[in-house]
Amino acid sequence: MLESGIPADRPVALIWGAGQAEQRVWVGTLAELQQGEGVEPEAGERLPGLLIVGEVVRLRQEFLLGIPPLPPPAPLAGKTVLVTRAEGQSPAFRELLRAQGARVVEMPALVIQPPSSWDPLDTAIANLQQFNWLLLTSANGVQAFFERLQQQGRDSRALHSLQVAVVGSKTAAVLAQYGIRPDLMPSEFVAEALLPIWPEPVQGQRILFPRVESGGREELVQGLRQRGAEVVEVAAYQSTCPAAADPQVVEALKDRQVDILTFASSKTVQHFAHLLRQAGLGPEVWDPPVQIAAIGPKTAETCKKVLGRVDVVAQEYTLEGLLGSLLRATP
Repeated sequence: MLESGIPADRPVALIWGAGQAEQRVWVGTLAELQQGEGVEPEAGERLPGLLIVGEVVRLRQEFLLGIPPLPPPAPLAGKTVLVTRAEGQSPAFRELLRAQGARVVEMPALVIQPPSSWDPLDTAIANLQQFNWLLLTSANGVQAFFERLQQQGRDSRALHSLQVAVVGSKTAAVLAQYGIRPDLMPSEFVAEALLPIWPEPVQGQRILFPRVESGGREELVQGLRQRGAEVVEVAAYQSTCPAAADPQVVEALKDRQVDILTFASSKTVQHFAHLLRQAGLGPEVWDPPVQIAAIGPKTAETCKKVLGRVDVVAQEYTLEGLLGSLLRATP
């Protein structure tokens, strides 16, 4: 601009991260901009820059006089939060975090796929009248079961003779999309919390349990079987590890641009660690001051085992509960 004849005293403003909680503004002249003193954002910050050139910059202070002060920064302003969930399953949590001022980086750590065979689930669907209960412990399980039910030419009316037990408010919310309210749901969102409230008699009850093919926590199934129930477990979906981590996320982690890691299941913890090892990264990525946050006690146990520690554990085992615990842990 100087070489093109624009005067060296022409006012300029350089705005880093315009409109974001961590916005930085530098005001000076073209000559001072060329010298570069104080122009860069704080060390380690990667914020998009906006350059404004012209006399309008001189009006900045005049305009500011008539603008009410900005509200206090949101609790997570300036924090970058990594969300590890299945691809396409993090929009709600992402928006909750952004509403609290966080920058959100998404790293899919699960891929939801069909089971290796539909035969066991198809057989169960064909014989629903032989079951007393349908047990659903995840939103993925609900979606997989009802999608397969519909592919078999049936709908929610096929469950008229069954009672339905669920774990978790998200599971119940997805179930409601199919017009069904659960008959049984524990106040604590862990599967084994169903055991003490399961109505008698349990002896002789046949329970259909569509679940992830790899299985998982067995406390509930074993507890029901010990009390005389027949639990028929059928694979409704698989949750596998992505082939590789997003390169941009890897770079952000490598450059220590992430402040908080969030995990909503044990598998996301395991897959996260695997993907980082595959990318040549290790524990240095989650060394303090990076915080590790888990949605519940089981996920927290996996964090301790795989990552060596956990800093925040949700008191209510939901994404809203996880956010609440993060806010309480944020200075």
